[in-house]
Amino acid sequence: MRGWFGSLRTVYQRDKPQRLPGVERDPVRLVFFSDAVFAIAVTLLVLEIQPPEDFGHLLEGLGRLWPSYLAYAVSFLLIGQVWVNHHVMFEHIRGIDRRILFLNTLLLLDIAFLPFPASVLAGALHAGEGLGVAVVLYGVTFWVAALLFNVLWAHARMGGLVDAGALPDGGRAITLRFATALVWLGVGTVIGVFVPVAGMAVIAAFIPAYYLPIRGE
Repeated sequence: MRGWFGSLRTVYQRDKPQRLPGVERDPVRLVFFSDAVFAIAVTLLVLEIQPPEDFGHLLEGLGRLWPSYLAYAVSFLLIGQVWVNHHVMFEHIRGIDRRILFLNTLLLLDIAFLPFPASVLAGALHAGEGLGVAVVLYGVTFWVAALLFNVLWAHARMGGLVDAGALPDGGRAITLRFATALVWLGVGTVIGVFVPVAGMAVIAAFIPAYYLPIRGE
């Protein structure tokens, strides 16, 4: 009997999935938690839009809120792109380690902050002042998110945590997509220092450009 149990233990140990040192095999919980943060971030965006106080001239008052509508729409679509990028990336990551957990936490820290620069941008558009600073703050916040995506993806690839099926063509396509976002948002932010409206237009133009196909994707 003891020999039978010993054989069973050997088979179990042999067939049991082996974890790499410092690696958590299943990233599902990380993705679920990240989705919750993205959902909260896009929900908070709408709280910046306050209804007009003068209901006697409601249509005119609603029209004056166009900066809030603009900041809301652009921010929602950009955060939506970040969410899509996050899912695309983790569809190819087969396991996570502590560095990925830390980098993803920094990314979520940035995402949760995004409703604030969106509110500042809307306020600057309303006031007609401080638009340059508002655009730079807005652009830098999204640029940091793009930077963290590139660092996280690079670590996953170099650490052997990416599914081999995603490489090389798929991996290069994702790398190109993330690098393009970093450069594009950076250029828009720099332009915003000198010509705020043009800088914001460049940042917003990344929304339709993101959906253009990339070879190998």
